[in-house]
Amino acid sequence: MVRTPLTPWERERGERLGALLRAARGGRSMVEVAAAAGLSAETLRKIETGRAPTPAFFTVAALAGTLGLSLDEVAVLATPPEPAEGAASGSGAAA
Repeated sequence: MVRTPLTPWERERGERLGALLRAARGGRSMVEVAAAAGLSAETLRKIETGRAPTPAFFTVAALAGTLGLSLDEVAVLATPPEPAEGAASGSGAAA
């Protein structure tokens, strides 16, 4: 299966998600948060650094629950403004 390349908007959304999760993690270690969410520390590292900009819904839900964030907050805070001038914006699906 060939995966369609991400748009700049989708990459930015992934970076914003990573920054949001990193900030919400605060002083807790990556290993602690990942374990509490049922993920590997490497998976969390990839999400936080934007190397995995489109994590699965249940991965995001587990992290949000562990970090005390609502999915509504995550969707709003991680979504950049739509690109201007009709540029390709991707699917518009939630993060």
